[in-house]
Amino acid sequence: MADILITNTYFMRFDPKRFKQMQPYPPLATLYAASVLRKNNYDISFFDTVFAESAKQIFSQIENHAGKPFVIYDDGFNYLTKMCLVNMRDACFEMIQFAKEKGCTVIVSSSDATDHSQEYIDRGADYILIGEAENTLIELLDAIKNNNSVDAINGLAYLKNGTLIKTTKREVIHVLDSLPLPAWDLIDMTLYQSNWIERNGYFSLNLTTTRGCPFKCNWCAKPIYGNRYNSRSAQNVVDEIKLLVNTYGNKHFWFCDDIFGLKPGWIKTFSELIQQEKLDIRFKIQCRADLLLDENNIEHLAKSGCDEIWVGAESGSQKILDAMDKGTTIEQIHQATHLMKKYDIKPCFFLQFGYLGETQEDIDATLHMLFDLMPYDIGISVSYPLPGTLFFERVKHELKEKQNWNDSDELALMFTSTFSGKYYKQLHRYVHKRFRKAQGFEGIKKAFTHPTQLSKSEVKRIIALPYFLPMSYWNKLKLQFI
Repeated sequence: MADILITNTYFMRFDPKRFKQMQPYPPLATLYAASVLRKNNYDISFFDTVFAESAKQIFSQIENHAGKPFVIYDDGFNYLTKMCLVNMRDACFEMIQFAKEKGCTVIVSSSDATDHSQEYIDRGADYILIGEAENTLIELLDAIKNNNSVDAINGLAYLKNGTLIKTTKREVIHVLDSLPLPAWDLIDMTLYQSNWIERNGYFSLNLTTTRGCPFKCNWCAKPIYGNRYNSRSAQNVVDEIKLLVNTYGNKHFWFCDDIFGLKPGWIKTFSELIQQEKLDIRFKIQCRADLLLDENNIEHLAKSGCDEIWVGAESGSQKILDAMDKGTTIEQIHQATHLMKKYDIKPCFFLQFGYLGETQEDIDATLHMLFDLMPYDIGISVSYPLPGTLFFERVKHELKEKQNWNDSDELALMFTSTFSGKYYKQLHRYVHKRFRKAQGFEGIKKAFTHPTQLSKSEVKRIIALPYFLPMSYWNKLKLQFI
């Protein structure tokens, strides 16, 4: 029987929007932890919650594991887990309670547990791993196995004599190549593959090349990897890509780094290695506009297979970007977008409405930027205060019982902004419908000018025009009456 039972807490069924999109990614950080456990001679069993219908599905494994360590290790690379959604928290609490009833030592690593350690301890967790947790987990398990004190273990929260103790912050791992590759073999890859292909027509897997982000956007929480920026070598990343392509046959990847390719020269080396290995892949990344102004880097990305770049554009108002401490300019967003399009890389924008001080003029500026630049895709949110951020400190006095969304599509405004939560929810609908309508018209234009270059997605947008044309008008009309 296994020494350790390890699981994650993202249940895709509890997030209706994501479940409908059906673009599931394995819990990458959990797989790293599992691999480190194996490297340290721990025998493990793993339960993946991504496709599970409820927390109860793991109960039989917990029963078989009674009296042993039970590790709940969330995927800190997935922004959905960083949002600390209530549905996932409740499922985690359910697992903790059942495991405690079965005499397990319960260990939790997650953004939410880091931010709300006392609440997790109160629910029955024995230990909370604070920050980057692989080394903390090993030291803790070794101490438990040998019945030693845990007081000197860095990066730990636990109850001692009725008081919550938090030990010294743990130093982050600087040499990421020292980590073993994730335990990909633990995943039921056929389940991921079949769902991806059925819904999207291709199969994608997630990778990370870095940990941390050195930038200071005041609404962005970094409870796991912090403000340090550490990078794997390009060779180490390419070796993993080769392994996954040869083992699972996927040709698409999502690099889930907060910031891709910040280290000078890294993108060039990576591109050259991809080309040397003749790896025919496509991938998407996340990056900042100000880091996408080097045309050589854009060319290297294109040659290595970069298909989409998601940029945290956030707003078309410089006033709002400055209030966010974003450190980018509207001009940089324009320049980066034009460069990406020049090299046939699809620019995609994250947009954020509702930040403190936003006026109708700021919203109009964002819409002007969006429809002037016409990115390939957009993701819209409203400002979301998370513990540990300056933004949270500014609005925490307004946060009552409601401090987290139930799922990623709730878009509840939990503080007082210029407009109501109802307004921003309707604005979200209107912008999406208007954007899809504009894409449809762009597709029609291309059908006349370059019909042989029309992609399947562009054809779908043209076909969808009869829906988005009236819906964009209707949503705009509803917005005016809020």
